[in-house]
Amino acid sequence: MKNAKVLLTAVIVMVLHLSAFAQGSRTYIRNQIKEWGSCRNVAITLTGGDLALNYSNAYAYSGIPTGLANAIKELHADGEFIDDVQLTEAGRWLVLYGDNGFRWNGIPYDLEAKLREFNDRGDVVTSVTFNDNGGWIIISSEYIAASTSDVYDWIKDGMEKYGSLWAAHMTNDGLVLCYESGYKFMGNVPQKLKDKLKETSIDVFRIKFLSDGTYFIADKDGTYSYWM
Repeated sequence: MKNAKVLLTAVIVMVLHLSAFAQGSRTYIRNQIKEWGSCRNVAITLTGGDLALNYSNAYAYSGIPTGLANAIKELHADGEFIDDVQLTEAGRWLVLYGDNGFRWNGIPYDLEAKLREFNDRGDVVTSVTFNDNGGWIIISSEYIAASTSDVYDWIKDGMEKYGSLWAAHMTNDGLVLCYESGYKFMGNVPQKLKDKLKETSIDVFRIKFLSDGTYFIADKDGTYSYWM
């Protein structure tokens, strides 16, 4: 029992340390968003860095993988519109830009194959999310694909109740689906985010969250709210 208490204490201290580390590393990101006055999207992690996007390809990042930073810089220099960025705790990442343009590192093989299939058909992808456990979801203007049939069926059930699926975000142990008129949650989704979604007046089109309660929501025009 004593060893169990020591282990539990160590885990709690580690979680608090990681949360404090992440909060501290986001100071630059928060200051940049405040300066912009709007923010249309972010990528956030507990320990792997954070990134914010705004209009005219404005961006700010801290602690992200070098390959992702280089991709963002190159796309910005080329005048490509960066629509979305996904980043996992293990450093896997994906950038959605322009007219179905993608850059990625370390994403699941079946996700890569499905993205290529969507591109070959000319489907316009609007949202991609994945985690370090092989889970993923792709949302296009016409179709939806998921890593498992169970998740796909769960998504479709939500569409019957809430309408079109606009966006999704998954962590290693949680998932939020953002529909036209409602939300669905699976696994470890912080109550702080659930409460925010109940009371917000933002027409949420982008949503990101972490297990420690960190979240970001925004509409298509860059009106945002966050706790991070």
